[in-house]
Amino acid sequence: MTTTHLVDEARAGEVTLSGVSRVYGRSYAVRDLDLHVDAGEFLSLLGPSGCGKTTTLRMIGGFEYPDAGSISIAQRHVQALPPHKRPVNTVFQAYALFPHLSVAQNVAYGLRYGRIPKAEIRERVAEALAMVRMSGFADRMPAQLSGGQQQRIALARALVNRPAVLLLDEPMSALDRKLREEMQIELKLLQQQLGTTFVFVTHDQEEAITMSDRVAVMNHGRLEQIGRPSDVYDAPASAYVAGFIGQQNFFSGTLAGGPGAWSVETPAGTVVSSREPVGSVSAGTAVEAAVRPENVRVVRSPEGGPNEIPSTLMSVSRLGASLQIITITADGMKIVARAPRDADVPTTPGIAVHCRWSPADVHLFPAAPVPPTESE
Repeated sequence: MTTTHLVDEARAGEVTLSGVSRVYGRSYAVRDLDLHVDAGEFLSLLGPSGCGKTTTLRMIGGFEYPDAGSISIAQRHVQALPPHKRPVNTVFQAYALFPHLSVAQNVAYGLRYGRIPKAEIRERVAEALAMVRMSGFADRMPAQLSGGQQQRIALARALVNRPAVLLLDEPMSALDRKLREEMQIELKLLQQQLGTTFVFVTHDQEEAITMSDRVAVMNHGRLEQIGRPSDVYDAPASAYVAGFIGQQNFFSGTLAGGPGAWSVETPAGTVVSSREPVGSVSAGTAVEAAVRPENVRVVRSPEGGPNEIPSTLMSVSRLGASLQIITITADGMKIVARAPRDADVPTTPGIAVHCRWSPADVHLFPAAPVPPTESE
């Protein structure tokens, strides 16, 4: 009996979705989704508007029910249970604080209906406020708080119930960039401190990469790829993932050559890759060759060798610690490059330059449209 109890505790935050689908009319919001979240993991559901990530979160939380498949938390099927009977709490985009209640009363709200002694409620509220560094604000009203402070209170209200799983639906979308970046760090540190399973919905790939143990990239209700941020970034499983995670230069053309020495004939020139193509493609197939901006060098004169595309310099701009360089080829394709801030790069718009990269930095995918990048 003791062993079983320990196993259950260790798996208290496990979440498993098996063959889950959600249909609105004739359209699938989520289709045949298989997803497993380990206990204590920080998993981000990432994708553009309409990809199914929020619907997935709402089904885990019990705010929507699947039309097919099963959902289990801690190895217990919960797909038919209402939200209050699941070991989860949710932090929404809108903080939904009660304006007529103080901070402490807002945080204690859920506990007051759980037959918990008043002394324990006070203790747990103080503990939750300390977690989010808001101990000195217990008596304030929501209208007296900034957006970042309100977000912390919404987080404390969710954590005070000590859920096995915390669901977060873009809780930082209303914050300005600086505060958002600060809260990303604090939220990740808090998750590590608590060991609670976090399932986080975002359309911001930078946010997902910064905070997550793993990232699940969704597209039209399906799971495109799941893995560690570095794996998803460095080894995208599709052109969609390659384009959605970070920036890419895509070259469309026809595949030629063979293993270790593939080439793609494009209007801008020949693109050579030493990587094996993703998916079922062969010589003569239409493909997309993808090169990340940080792997592109812009030089004044040709140096010889593969992957040297002549173009015209359009602009050089500073992006924090790096430079963004934009060139345009004779056929009108823009190529984006990134370089360290102190790099020796051409800077005069209108001059002839060459863009270079290694064959090892070229990913090959079956021809597919570049994914949308609009925000939710």
